[in-house]
Amino acid sequence: METVKAKPVKFESIGFALKSNIRQYAMLIALIVIMLFFQIATNGILLVPMNVTNLILQNSYVLILAIGMTLCILTGGNIDLSVGSVAAFISAIVGTLIIRQKVDVTVSIVIGLIIGAVIGLWQGFWIAYVRIPAFIVTLAGMLMFRGLTNTILKGLTLSPFPKSFQMISSGYIPDLFPFFGSSFNLTPIVVSVILSIILLYFQIKKRRNKIKNETELIPRSLFVTQILFTLVAINLFAYALAAYKGIPIILVILGVLIGAYHFFTTKTVPGRYIYAMGGNEKAAKLSGINTNKVLFFVYLNMSVLAALAGIAFSARTDSAFPLLGTNFELDAIAACFIGGASATGGIGSVVGTIIGALVMGVLNNGMSIMGIGIDWQMTIKGFVLLMAVAFDVYSKNKAK
Repeated sequence: METVKAKPVKFESIGFALKSNIRQYAMLIALIVIMLFFQIATNGILLVPMNVTNLILQNSYVLILAIGMTLCILTGGNIDLSVGSVAAFISAIVGTLIIRQKVDVTVSIVIGLIIGAVIGLWQGFWIAYVRIPAFIVTLAGMLMFRGLTNTILKGLTLSPFPKSFQMISSGYIPDLFPFFGSSFNLTPIVVSVILSIILLYFQIKKRRNKIKNETELIPRSLFVTQILFTLVAINLFAYALAAYKGIPIILVILGVLIGAYHFFTTKTVPGRYIYAMGGNEKAAKLSGINTNKVLFFVYLNMSVLAALAGIAFSARTDSAFPLLGTNFELDAIAACFIGGASATGGIGSVVGTIIGALVMGVLNNGMSIMGIGIDWQMTIKGFVLLMAVAFDVYSKNKAK
């Protein structure tokens, strides 16, 4: 009786693996290079623990908006131009409730998020069911909600907010492991070790399943390099947090959002529907996907996240003012495209968008430390955005 030999597992070459995932690696490498450049140019100030924390606090609203904008772009290159005005409108409402009407902070935040959802229902209806282009609907929303913001605030700034509200963007998780009164916060270290173990377990399990199913996978050397790099990055970041004040509350909120949306877009059926629609809407319809519902959900979700971003920004600045949210939409859109999202839809990821947002954040922070004027900052960011989209187009043409 003849024995059947097991089919050998096919491993990709390192070169092929890098070329196939060039979108993922290019911006990550760019982020590292930019960080190293500014670390040298600022004489080590960029990665000082306090500045690392400030990077997260200063860019939290961009990260929140960029997550939602990623889903919009995935549906077919659509964008939401109203997010800055929605953020300002919700900020004005929450500020009025808390400061003028003395409503409870938690109740005011919930009301703000609900109004954000109602705005999403309004815009989602026109985009998904009436099929007015998203550009037009959200442009109208940008004008409407900016006007309503000015109507509510009447040109005035509302401030200050209660400390409990400010804690959203300026508070820190208490040290759960105090060490004899030391200023070094051990909580981030413990959390990073736990996350590292969980990440290592799932990555090894995922690789073993691929080997078992005889799926093409990257060489062991590249796999080990990726894991080591990720673990080192996580723990160095945790060390920077521990050396300052610990884990910011807004970072916990961001971590939950990033984890939830990454899981949603990669592991759930509705998440795959978004990619399918962006790849080819007609084919998605023929396969039974209700593309109207997909579009409706995406813009409902975007408005809720815009409301959350407005609340976070108000907590950060301790104020609600008429110009809040100006150019927020541009920062979010830029983060998505720099992070690898395709201008035609169907390609992109939440993790890639976060990397894109960090690129923009490091550029802003590094140039500010160096004393570069806002005019040159805008010029450089515009150039980086153009190069990112040009790289996307070049990659597509080369693949064809």
